[in-house]
Amino acid sequence: MISEMNYTAYFENALLAGRKTSLTPAIINRVLEDLADATIAQTDALILENKKDLDRMDPANPNYDRLKLTPARIQDIAKDIINVAGLDTPLGHLISEKTLPNGLHISKVTVPLGVIGVIYEARPNVTFDVFALCFKSGNVCVLKGGSDAAYSNKAIIELIHGVLAKHQIDINVATLLPPDREAAEALFSAVGYIDVLIPRGSQGLINHVRQHSKVPVIETGAGIVHTYFDEYGDIEKGINIVFNAKTRRVSVCNALDCLVIHASRLNDLSKIATPLGEAQVTLYADEPAFLVLKDVYPAHLLHQSKPEHYGTEFLSMKMAVKTVDTFDLALDHIATHGSKHSEAIISEDSAHCEAFLNKVDAAAVYVNASTAFTDGAQFGLGAEIGISTQKLHARGPMGLQELTSYKWVVKGTGQVRN
Repeated sequence: MISEMNYTAYFENALLAGRKTSLTPAIINRVLEDLADATIAQTDALILENKKDLDRMDPANPNYDRLKLTPARIQDIAKDIINVAGLDTPLGHLISEKTLPNGLHISKVTVPLGVIGVIYEARPNVTFDVFALCFKSGNVCVLKGGSDAAYSNKAIIELIHGVLAKHQIDINVATLLPPDREAAEALFSAVGYIDVLIPRGSQGLINHVRQHSKVPVIETGAGIVHTYFDEYGDIEKGINIVFNAKTRRVSVCNALDCLVIHASRLNDLSKIATPLGEAQVTLYADEPAFLVLKDVYPAHLLHQSKPEHYGTEFLSMKMAVKTVDTFDLALDHIATHGSKHSEAIISEDSAHCEAFLNKVDAAAVYVNASTAFTDGAQFGLGAEIGISTQKLHARGPMGLQELTSYKWVVKGTGQVRN
């Protein structure tokens, strides 16, 4: 048994597992299919362990919903694993090739990133998602979950290890570190062992990882999400899209945080807001929006906004409302307060739609659709390891392709350089 304080041993074992493990796509798919079956079979056991974590958390905590496992969610997790198994392997793809005048044949071929570290908070589904994607793409994963999900993650990694052992595969291809701060600090310094580190969680976690990690980091930023209801917006689309983006699941990063509305459409704001009030959504509205809503929206749910309400990822049944006089002011507000995650416009004006798509700097931009679709499975990636808000290597939902790099393959017939 590895001492919990000997983190180097965890990293060494993961690195060695990656070096000596070479599996065919057929074997990889069989393991993932078996894992999906085992996950369904162990639903009751997983929920029992998950309840131990839930019992330690205040249900009012925005992370409570992210932490919670239910039979339906476990079914969805298993489906995502099957979806990943059904995707083509991202490895060995020929990106480009050419033959130089000297006869050297040069090609670029996709390869795994190597050992991927993922640090995350109260999201046990991430343990499944990361393993499935890393395993399918030939990578090793080293996981550092939060203490809030310690029981859940331990049960999940034991399930994964059981399936790996059944197929006589080194279980260290999926390593779960202890859920303490020291493990995180060790992960930050695991140069030579960890090829890339991916944080998933709050902006505070992401900032901490970026500031302290010596290992290269792919940021999966917080989702401060806007939907702009344009002066040419369709009201029925607006009602449905805003309601879905805000209330479908409030604790996820693609949930709507701020409705930006053109001043000429304030008369329609009460129609958009009515379903939100029925769902008990608290609104923080600027003065023009507040004056429109004060006599029609539940008083205990309506407040005048303050500057801090803009640029906030609520992760709860709360939302800001901002009124703008022009299309350009809507773009300015989003640029100032967004996190480059997901932004949407509701409009029937093609020029405004195209301008929005071209000018808004975000990983995912939408026209007349809910931002709830920013998700690896919804984008056809099987699952996701995170949603990158940066621009180097990967952006948006990260699936199999984003977990690969490439190598140059050079074939010669004895050439030497002058």
